Amino acid sequence: MRFGLRIPSFKKSISAQTTGKFKRKLKRSINSYYGKKGMGWINNPKKAMYNKVYNKTTFGIKDVLTSRKHTSKQTNSSTYSFIGIIIALIVLVAFWQYILALLVVLGLLYFFLKAK
Repeated sequence: MRFGLRIPSFKKSISAQTTGKFKRKLKRSINSYYGKKGMGWINNPKKAMYNKVYNKTTFGIKDVLTSRKHTSKQTNSSTYSFIGIIIALIVLVAFWQYILALLVVLGLLYFFLKAK
């Protein structure tokens, strides 16, 4: 059993990407359970257990490049508020001319309607 970084294979990567829909459709027509989640444990439990342990104990280059530290799985509303404020500021900076014109128009409408 391996531990640590998996060494990438360009040949296997291309082979995995080019295995087409036809091959999967053919297997699906023969075995209606092909491709269903959890069928590896039924068809070949030894291989499924090995793959489970292997995937838990090793990591690839893609995992290193896209890894994020998860401190908690709960969503934090303050994080969403912060992101909303950042987006609002970006929109404000990008469209400041339109926002200024809208504020002038609204100010004029308020002034003239209140004067009556």
